[in-house]
Amino acid sequence: MGNDKTNMFVAIALSLVVLLGWHYFVTGPATEKQRQQQAAAQSQTTQQPGGTSPADGVPGPSPQQGGPSAPVPGTLPQAGPVSREDALARSARIRIDTPALYGSVALKGARIDDVSLKNYHETVSDESPRIVLLSPTGSPNPYYAEFGWVGQNAGPLPNADTLWTAEGDLLAPGKPVTLTWDNGQGLVFKRILAVDDKFMFTVRDEVENKSGNAVTLYPYSLVSRWGKPATQGYYVLHEGLIGWLGDDRLQEFSYDAVAKEPAYGGANTRGKAWSNVTGGWVGITDKYWAAAAIPEQDKPFTGAFTERTDGATKVFQTSVRGDAVAVAPGASSATTQRLFAGAKEVNQINEYKRDLNIREFDSMIDWGWFWFLTKPMFRALDFFFHLAGNFGVSILLVTLILKIFFLPIANRSYVSMAKMKAVQPEMMSIRERYKDDKMKQQQAMMELYKKEKINPVAGCWPVLIQIPVFFALYKVLFITIEMRHAPFFGWIQDLAAPDPTSILNLFGALPWAAPDFVHLGVWPLIMGVTMFIQMKMNPAPPDPVQAQVFAFMPIIFTFMLGSFPAGLVIYWAWNNTLSVIQQYVIMRRNGVKVELWDNLRGTFKRGKGAAAKS
Repeated sequence: MGNDKTNMFVAIALSLVVLLGWHYFVTGPATEKQRQQQAAAQSQTTQQPGGTSPADGVPGPSPQQGGPSAPVPGTLPQAGPVSREDALARSARIRIDTPALYGSVALKGARIDDVSLKNYHETVSDESPRIVLLSPTGSPNPYYAEFGWVGQNAGPLPNADTLWTAEGDLLAPGKPVTLTWDNGQGLVFKRILAVDDKFMFTVRDEVENKSGNAVTLYPYSLVSRWGKPATQGYYVLHEGLIGWLGDDRLQEFSYDAVAKEPAYGGANTRGKAWSNVTGGWVGITDKYWAAAAIPEQDKPFTGAFTERTDGATKVFQTSVRGDAVAVAPGASSATTQRLFAGAKEVNQINEYKRDLNIREFDSMIDWGWFWFLTKPMFRALDFFFHLAGNFGVSILLVTLILKIFFLPIANRSYVSMAKMKAVQPEMMSIRERYKDDKMKQQQAMMELYKKEKINPVAGCWPVLIQIPVFFALYKVLFITIEMRHAPFFGWIQDLAAPDPTSILNLFGALPWAAPDFVHLGVWPLIMGVTMFIQMKMNPAPPDPVQAQVFAFMPIIFTFMLGSFPAGLVIYWAWNNTLSVIQQYVIMRRNGVKVELWDNLRGTFKRGKGAAAKS
């Protein structure tokens, strides 16, 4: 019996390590941050700069320095921001309309600075506002992409204040738009903008040299974000500056981390650059959305992450600058770059990586160090989603398949546990016989295990198997946009969010919200019941203290999982149910008495006895 109790304690300890760690590092602090996020965003809105853009965001050539410079120093306007609509009205625009996006491109500066997502809303309600990704300077939260040329001794080059001439007023799939601008000194610039039916823009920049002198230019692209946005604040999620930079591989800088880099380029600017890079991209990512500049994959470039501070305003930027392009008199040159601006849909990201040969573009999604678990978990869930049409049902099916896959290990574990229950009388006899000699007691126990072919640690395997599955499912529920606002049945309209019901307000019958730290919905209660039944499958420990610990475990886990994503709680409840069925069948096959019914009767009798005494 002692080893059986030890195995149970080990299993409980392993589960507590996972759940307590997750609650302490992830769900606990993040729940409070998520609750304050909207207020923080509103506060941020009042702090952002407005007015027209200064001369920032253009990487200088600086070829001898090996990288683009930080934004050119300039004074950020002190006037407060205007509304997003007023900021958009400051420039003539080309309308963007695709099945996935809508917005516009400013003719002043030719920036892609107005992008909203048609198929994503702020809440589960289709009546809530659509997600706004990019916004122009002068608005409360400027966030945009810019393309162009930098160089020396080439005369005026297009910048943020350049007024381009457009051929066409609609940018849509199959309907590119051409912009032109003449610098008046012999250089004619042409920009051809195209967009697909999802989230990828293609920008082809051409320059024709009609002057009598050769010029050297450097193509660049950048993503710039003014002000530190309100972040989720989760330990297991990267939000901020991100990029894949050739052999330097994946680079991830939080908004705070880039400010700790050495001084770089212009005044009040800090950052880091990677030179002579071939293959990759740079961008800025949120939990579900991202904007990324993608240079030509077969040509070397320099990538940079920077932060410039001017007063209370911070400008975060990721940029790429290509190698020098020499344009002889009477000649032309062209470069093609891309911009991803949209939702981080897994299959779409993988398609861009494959079809456009964008190096490691799938690293845009934060699969984490254990990608070898999280990626297969997502693929399995996505496969069954396309069969069943419901991610909750998909979770149930994947859990069932995992149970079947690990059936041999689990069977050996439960068979071993059943054998230990069968030899309990002999184990008790050994303890009584050698109660004053622990060494002989252990030797006799080991001989009994060997004789009966019992593995005393086999009871830990079901929990050890469950831990990586638990982690992988949590990560998938947390990071993938496919799980965002994914409904199950009934009141569960978002598997990635906690169960919205609460027992403390009678599941919505009372008009007040329960505090987060005691939030307890229907599904956590169901999970607690399944865990209670699972524990009652085993005989109660003879030690009263141990019995009390086991009695409180389902209650502790129920409250801890109350703030976890509903999809994870559903998985845990379903896994408990399958484990109870599996253990029941195996115990019956091995001729071992199932303690469930006796334990349940005993529990209710003790409860009635305690009530009568009180």
